[in-house]
Amino acid sequence: MQTYGNPDVAYGWWVGNSMVTNRSGRFIASHAAHTGLIAFAAGANTLWEFARYDPSLPMGHQTSISLAHLASIGIGFDEAGVWTGAGVVTIAILHLILSMVYGAGGLLHAVAFDADIQESSVIQARKFKLEWDNPDNQTFILGHHLIFFGVACIWFVEWARIHGIYDPAIGAVRQVNYNLDLTQIWNHQFDFLAIDSLEDVMGGHAFLAFFEIGGGAFHIATKQIGDYTNFKGAKVLSAEAILSWSLAGIGWMAIIAAFWCATNTTVYPTEWYGEPLALKFGLAPYWIDTVDLGDSAHTTRAWLTNVHYYLGFFYIQGHLWHALRAMGFDFKRLKDVEFGPHGRAPALND
Repeated sequence: MQTYGNPDVAYGWWVGNSMVTNRSGRFIASHAAHTGLIAFAAGANTLWEFARYDPSLPMGHQTSISLAHLASIGIGFDEAGVWTGAGVVTIAILHLILSMVYGAGGLLHAVAFDADIQESSVIQARKFKLEWDNPDNQTFILGHHLIFFGVACIWFVEWARIHGIYDPAIGAVRQVNYNLDLTQIWNHQFDFLAIDSLEDVMGGHAFLAFFEIGGGAFHIATKQIGDYTNFKGAKVLSAEAILSWSLAGIGWMAIIAAFWCATNTTVYPTEWYGEPLALKFGLAPYWIDTVDLGDSAHTTRAWLTNVHYYLGFFYIQGHLWHALRAMGFDFKRLKDVEFGPHGRAPALND
């Protein structure tokens, strides 16, 4: 974290990031605990939505975000192909159980295991130490992350191929084989909002899996090529910089997801998410329902889209904040700004 030239700076307990800076073991603890919180939220929200679900109303008109996602991937249908919520409770409870497992892992790394993996007696564990000015160490860890992402994509592709996912074109769950057409995949980089083929969606995930696993293997097997220059992160690579890039990535993905969810009815079927939205502009872009549900109610699509967009927007602001701090910008200097007669700040005091 940025210390503004004071190496002995102390942070309060509420500054969570300070507890993991240069402590790789605590960094893993926070990751595991965070995963547990996400799993708990997913499981608990699924049970809450299912408990209040009214089968006489369209799912997309009931703000059932978790149920909509499960229905989209073919979970909750009976043998006749009707969505009844079959298996939904099992999925929710599984998430709750996993949340306890992840939470226990977080506690173990926070309390019982080494605060810094570099001090571990396990040789393999020491490979995942955090050395911010060591690009070989950082690329090694990045490689493992990419492989995990690639495996997740493979799971999704194989789930669609073997179990099947919901196809709004036929109104039923069907098995979907991936279309690994590189030309089509490239073309969809420019019109992905209008994708209307589940085969193309799975093809994109299959290609992404190959790309991520290949890239992960490359990062694990190779070391820094050439001199470690400022362009490659020298004097910039830090916990603050990594955090800023992570926020930028998740923020950008959230904004893309918002635009996609608002209009696409193949990946986000109308049956589960409600009707497509209309884009409006005020102080910031926002989306509104094109159907009147009354009583100030909104479709699942409206909630999902707007929450994604605004969370993404604030993630990007967090990225800019931490990126500037990583580059050494001292925000404390802002209090020394002298404003001119017209409200302008000509310069910052040295």
